[in-house]
Amino acid sequence: MLRITGYILFIISTLSFLLIFVIPWFGYTKAQVAGIITGLVITGEVTFYLSLFILGKSFWQKIKSWFRFKKQDVS
Repeated sequence: MLRITGYILFIISTLSFLLIFVIPWFGYTKAQVAGIITGLVITGEVTFYLSLFILGKSFWQKIKSWFRFKKQDVS
C-alpha cells in the first residue's frame, strides 16, 4: 500500500509540472497565472521528494537511468 502511495505521489508530481505549460492558455490574468504556476511548482517539488522518500534509492536510480545517455565512441 505504501508503494502505491509513492507512485501516486510521483504521478501527481509529474502532472503538476506538465500543467505549468497549459495554465497560460486558460485566460487568467498575469498575476493569477504567476500564482498558480508558483503553487504548481511547489506542489510538484514536495510530492516528488515525498515519493522519493517513500519509494527509496532504487526508484531514484531507475529515474536517473532514464536520463543517462551512453557516449558514442567517435573514431
